[in-house]
Amino acid sequence: MMIDADIAERARILIEHCKEAGMMIATAESCTGGMVVAALTDIAGSSAVVDRGYITYSNQAKVEMLGVTAQTLETYGAVSRETALQMSAGALLRSGADLAIAVTGIAGPTGGTPEKPIGLVHLAARDRRGRLHHIESRYGDIGRQGIRLATVQTALGMLEGLIQA
Repeated sequence: MMIDADIAERARILIEHCKEAGMMIATAESCTGGMVVAALTDIAGSSAVVDRGYITYSNQAKVEMLGVTAQTLETYGAVSRETALQMSAGALLRSGADLAIAVTGIAGPTGGTPEKPIGLVHLAARDRRGRLHHIESRYGDIGRQGIRLATVQTALGMLEGLIQA
């Protein structure tokens, strides 16, 4: 995976801040397919702060690995605030991490609808102190790779925000 310089620098800073704070990270990723955890583990020394990454591309994986409920998926869909919140809760609950980030979205080039267009991504970050942050991003149809890279940027920023708060 090619990570641009901005993402690499943001990941480096996040790793440094997590080391200073003694915090571990878990990721729960759907549309990014592991790109967030890959950006982090590309940084030397990341093993001190990266606990694990869940790649839960299918609904079944979201249920089995993260505890997302079938009712949530049926009612709201995989790409929803509710699913992202349950993904982040599951990642935190099932890991030794202090921080968790979850991403689920539609990277395209197909799969969009008028209600859930290509470029729609829900991100949820939470920590063990009970802080929670959700972002609904609408990146637009900027291409599959563009959507995924923008999502990684947003995810890293959300994790940094939890450390800074």
